[in-house]
Amino acid sequence: MSIITLNNRGVKDATAIGSVTSLGNMIFIKKLTASSSATLSFVDGTSDVVLDDTYKEYVFTFNNIHPATDNVNFTVNFRDGGSSYDATKTTTTINTHHDEADTNTDLSYSGSYDLAQSTGVQPLAEGTGNGNDECVSGELTLFNPSSTTFVKHFIAQTNNYYKDNFMMKFYVAGYCNVTAAIDGVQFSFASGNIDAGTFKLYGIKDS
Repeated sequence: MSIITLNNRGVKDATAIGSVTSLGNMIFIKKLTASSSATLSFVDGTSDVVLDDTYKEYVFTFNNIHPATDNVNFTVNFRDGGSSYDATKTTTTINTHHDEADTNTDLSYSGSYDLAQSTGVQPLAEGTGNGNDECVSGELTLFNPSSTTFVKHFIAQTNNYYKDNFMMKFYVAGYCNVTAAIDGVQFSFASGNIDAGTFKLYGIKDS
């Protein structure tokens, strides 16, 4: 039988089911708080941020991210050296939604949000509303960003309050198709500022 122990730093010494042998330790690195912010960025080596070979896996969480502008997509992009967030990406996206009136449901492939060798931003949530109670929350995992051999995979999921009173779930996966290390990750809305919300970065320790 598997035994999982929890503490205030995350999951520790968890014996997994099947082929996975360990979940490792989730180590807190940095928290950023939005306040009418155009973008929020985690950059290796700045403000105590680590995005190097210290960990092979990094997890970003975003909690109650509220846009200043109504009906805007929540997005991410990656930096592969230099100063621009323009790493080449190929991705795929699936979404499911359900409205409050219980009249509209769907599960679909969202091809319009896919990227094919693109340097543009990747949408993580669609049409977030800016009402007082409207926001988006979720997480993104980036694998081995310091590798200069392999592509840099990432997966994300968000739960979103869509502008027309929908619950919308987004699933995004892809890779940065670059040989350079990924040394920065930037979150933003497609238009307008991030009015409020918190972003946290964790490293996943191997043992």
